[in-house]
Amino acid sequence: MLLVDTDFNRVPEGTESGFVQTEDNVKIRWARWAPTGAPLKGTVTIVQGRTEFIEKYFEVVEELRARGFYVVAFDLRGQGGSERLLKNERRGHVESFDEFALDLHAVLDNVSLSDCPGPHFLLGHSTGGAVVMHANRRLKTKIDRAVLTAPLVGLAMSGRIRKFAGALAKSLVWVGMGNAFVPGGNDKILVDYDGNTLTSDPERFKRMNDILEAAPQLGLGSPTVSWFRAMGMATERFKEPEFQIEFGVPSLVIGAGRDEIVSTDDAEELCRSCPGMSFLEIRGSRHEILMERDPYREQFWAAFDAFIPGSAD
Repeated sequence: MLLVDTDFNRVPEGTESGFVQTEDNVKIRWARWAPTGAPLKGTVTIVQGRTEFIEKYFEVVEELRARGFYVVAFDLRGQGGSERLLKNERRGHVESFDEFALDLHAVLDNVSLSDCPGPHFLLGHSTGGAVVMHANRRLKTKIDRAVLTAPLVGLAMSGRIRKFAGALAKSLVWVGMGNAFVPGGNDKILVDYDGNTLTSDPERFKRMNDILEAAPQLGLGSPTVSWFRAMGMATERFKEPEFQIEFGVPSLVIGAGRDEIVSTDDAEELCRSCPGMSFLEIRGSRHEILMERDPYREQFWAAFDAFIPGSAD
């Protein structure tokens, strides 16, 4: 089995899994499930955030299946069970978000669109939301709607610090340090609950850590300088009028009111500029909305059901 099965996080019944090769020959791990509820409502492909892995989304997978959806999930390159790109496998690395877009299109073309019924929807979180937006031009003819939770439109830091960090990353890449951890980065994969910025739900937080303790090969440390530079280039593009005018996939952006990782204000501002985007903020939620406490998750599912056709039936 390609997925990690534990007593506290069981692999859902009926799982299909495998690897798909991208256009640039990177192996991407994927998994797929048929719906358990009726009527059939289409297919949701999950696009995960940085450091995430398929196993983290088993609870979400079951909730989508119960709603009548086929579900596809996959690991972005360099993380989870997909091919790692550097000798130090704990370094999160890409040269450009174009590479992440190749991962998404490989899974859509060879797993979701080829073998699962439409309509087709995307559920992207954080970096996954940025990947969906970055890949927008090729998605217009493939995807009906997208829901993006706490998308990485900009980091939760001041404009001055962002500008300095971007310039530093560019300089470090220029002198050949692109594969190094960002300044202050490390290969630590486990974090303590106290003071964490991901979720206020101790049980779901513990489950995430327990998975990594059972399967540390799924873990990922800090990003590299090149990853940070690629992120900056992608998010700067989102500010361009051409991108905002051409954005063609109707999308619901759900921001976290207490997000300390990405900027909820930037996401809301982008939605005001893009005709195809609408915005909702879940007040009090930390960054990982889908891993949050039930009152916040219930707000997410209410918004999802209202936006995705047929979901509330």
